[in-house]
Amino acid sequence: MDEVFRALADPTRRSLLDELFRQDGQTLGALEERLPMTRFGVMKHLKVLEEAGLVVTKRRGREKLHFLNPVPIRLVHDRWVSKYAEPWAAGLSELKHDLEDAVMEKVFEIYIKTTPERLWEAITNPEQRARYNFGVGIESDWTNGSAYRAVHPRAGMAISEGENLEVDPPQRLVQSFNALWSDDVKAAGTSRVTWEIEQVEDSCRLTITHDHLPEGANPQLYGGWPMILSGLKTLLETGEELTTPGSLMYAGAGG
Repeated sequence: MDEVFRALADPTRRSLLDELFRQDGQTLGALEERLPMTRFGVMKHLKVLEEAGLVVTKRRGREKLHFLNPVPIRLVHDRWVSKYAEPWAAGLSELKHDLEDAVMEKVFEIYIKTTPERLWEAITNPEQRARYNFGVGIESDWTNGSAYRAVHPRAGMAISEGENLEVDPPQRLVQSFNALWSDDVKAAGTSRVTWEIEQVEDSCRLTITHDHLPEGANPQLYGGWPMILSGLKTLLETGEELTTPGSLMYAGAGG
């Protein structure tokens, strides 16, 4: 939390986040062109943002791309803001998604104090999954090439479905993703979600990459990840469930 607040306190670093808000997945060179400072200065500010978890990098060939990671901000929200002004603050947190026009890839990263085995179990076990995933569990035999269905006990239908493209417990899970909860999200077709688990001392770094999204994809397809990951972290570290979106708030809903 201290690193997040320190990173956000500097106006230049906020400007970098604003630039990634406008266009995610930018190179260092592209960001340098947008700010009145040297390449070295931009690199120093990006390093602080990466250390705070607010920026995640991914390699694409020879290029290093930078992605805005909203998960730490969501954790701040869930710890303090949601206690006092959840409806108002949740509306503001969704503003980013409402304004975005073109999204091809989204990257989310979070650190959870747990083991890879416990984290894998929380991702693939239907009962545990429902506790932090809007009340939606998941059904599959978790073999390469097998199908999966995400279901809500009161919905009367699958919320999403797809294929397990790569199953490598407890490090990596790659799935195709077809959203089914409305005609708008169905129109987006098939995207892809990659879960990557890496042990870091006594914790795990969980990185979710949601890509193959069409240009102008409905924000509902990816906007729930920060809330879901916040609930997952709380569940594994405390055994408790959040009452903010992503966990109990919608657990009893009909779809």
